[in-house]
Amino acid sequence: MQQKGAIRIIEWEDLDKRKFYSLGVFMTLTTRATVYPASLIRTRLQVQKGKSLYTGTFDAFCKILRAEGVRGLYRGFMVNTFTLVSGQAYITTYELVRKYVSQYSPSNTVKSVVAGGAASLVAQTITVPIDVVSQHLMMQGQGEHLTRFKTKPKMMLAASKRMLTFGQTRDITVQIFAADGFRGFYRGYIASLLTYIPNSALWWPFYHFYAEQLSLLAPSECPHLILQALAGPMAAATASTITNPMDVVRARVQVEGRSSVIETFKQLLAEEGVWVMTKGLSARIISSTPTSVLIVVGYETLKRLSLRADLVDSRRW
Repeated sequence: MQQKGAIRIIEWEDLDKRKFYSLGVFMTLTTRATVYPASLIRTRLQVQKGKSLYTGTFDAFCKILRAEGVRGLYRGFMVNTFTLVSGQAYITTYELVRKYVSQYSPSNTVKSVVAGGAASLVAQTITVPIDVVSQHLMMQGQGEHLTRFKTKPKMMLAASKRMLTFGQTRDITVQIFAADGFRGFYRGYIASLLTYIPNSALWWPFYHFYAEQLSLLAPSECPHLILQALAGPMAAATASTITNPMDVVRARVQVEGRSSVIETFKQLLAEEGVWVMTKGLSARIISSTPTSVLIVVGYETLKRLSLRADLVDSRRW
């Protein structure tokens, strides 16, 4: 019988790396496809002035679906799939930094905070240019008046939806470069770091903390994977609530072309009051909840499936 509260963590040295990476790409793509509509809705809610377009998450979902169809909920998704690279960079950095920090501290909290923050720094450096283009594509349709860049109207249907998608991507990419140069693809980079590094650094320790607390409350025979699946969204809701103000600022900086994080923060408070900092929070939590469940179940299952052959029979989960 395993000790209550002692959830075994599979570390980097326990993994078969070939299995880990090949299965990891599929897991990441599935997760992103599932939660992308909520990310799109969150971006539109955060960028709109007050409640000029949507009154809330459900209202935005209904209006987008009615006016733009299912495709409207996946604007920019093809571009966003390139973040698969950053996803692999994230988990690699997290595991390697965690292993490195373990040489200096046995504390799981310390390892989680440092590794989570470092992983986010690496991932955001890769992700921000993709996010900038993707977010402008998200704002096309009902939200196009809220962004500086617009796709060119198509006089004729493209030969395929794929060509249409990449034609729009090219339009946006060319306009960003023409207006702001290469720096335009890193607009909001600092705001992204200020949002996602704390979010990642908070998510991992909260995740392990909630999992351990749930293990203390649950029957000894309860599978750890179930407890971890519950701990994931609890950690996500906690981290999202704490970091949402910077996420609002990040979205405004990237979509509206602002240059100063501090000035954007002050202007938002002056124009819409303190409650502006909660904009998109419900959509963010809604998107982060299934994301966290999928990430946790997928990631922990991925690590179980990727265990080195000599360890499979020696572990209980």
